[in-house]
Amino acid sequence: MVINTMLQKTFVVFCVPLLLAVCAKPPSPRLELALGTVCTVNLFEGGNAQLYSDIFSRIQEIDRTMTAFSEEFSDIIAINKQAGIEPVQVRDDLIAVLETALYYAALSGGAFDPTIGPLVTLWGIGTDSQRIPGDAEIAAALALVNWRDLVIDREAGTVFLRRAGMALDLGAIAKGYAGDEAARIAREGNVQRAIIDLGGNIVAVGSREAAQNGTEALPWRIGVQNPLDERGASIGVLWVHNASVVTSGVYERYFVSDEGKHYHHLFDPANGYPAENGLLSVTIVTESSTIADALSTVVFVLGFEYGKAVIDSIPNAEAIFVFDDCRVIITDGLIGFFMITNDAFTLDL
Repeated sequence: MVINTMLQKTFVVFCVPLLLAVCAKPPSPRLELALGTVCTVNLFEGGNAQLYSDIFSRIQEIDRTMTAFSEEFSDIIAINKQAGIEPVQVRDDLIAVLETALYYAALSGGAFDPTIGPLVTLWGIGTDSQRIPGDAEIAAALALVNWRDLVIDREAGTVFLRRAGMALDLGAIAKGYAGDEAARIAREGNVQRAIIDLGGNIVAVGSREAAQNGTEALPWRIGVQNPLDERGASIGVLWVHNASVVTSGVYERYFVSDEGKHYHHLFDPANGYPAENGLLSVTIVTESSTIADALSTVVFVLGFEYGKAVIDSIPNAEAIFVFDDCRVIITDGLIGFFMITNDAFTLDL
């Protein structure tokens, strides 16, 4: 289980999208730009310069392989350029991530779709070219979004998009995979305690403090971002051991139109617009960062009713739903392990 059976002491909070905290003064973390964000790794026990270098080398390698937006030539960019033309030879790890993406596309009925690239480019949210496209433009882009037209040949080691103009975008899963890889390297290096923060995708390795003299291990204390406030402001705290915590929300990348309407980057492949279902954010808690990353998008786009049904069907997966009326609903496995700390929000049990 990723959740401990006891709630323990409070910790000092770091200001990151998912707020982290510890009692004792931690060692200096290492920060690098990768995956379109600031990545922070803090190895609290057993870390060394070589291990930090190994972790960030792997994160940068994943970035170079899976980015869809780069001046350099990634495997994803190569696949997109050859859409409708021919299969592209790619690395085994990319095939594994794409297979996982297809699994969650099927599970969600297409609410999660790795071929969302044409819509992402069309809207341009978070770029200098962000805009509200016309209905005809959206319809044309939607015609190129279909996960069933992504062909993976594991034996040949190739990936192919069946139709010209299609494009992969792994923004909803690549950071999760990088988090899992960073944690794997840390554990293989005998690190017992670590916090890996890839732009708000959090992997908590081990416990805040190991069990001693018959006492239970102390959990990490993670704060969940307030989607209506500045980065670093939280709605509540969550206690976990050996867990990944990933949030998708309307505050991550967005713009406000001249009419005052908020447009965020979590698109609904059913209509080509940012998903509107009364949710401000969804936080997923589970053991795998890859799965948590994918599920955060799946559940946000599906909305509360269908999204919760998906979470309830997956062992050891839990969720925190934040609604636009400031209600918060958590799945049963988090009862007793999540606490509201902001009076503007109400836990609806």
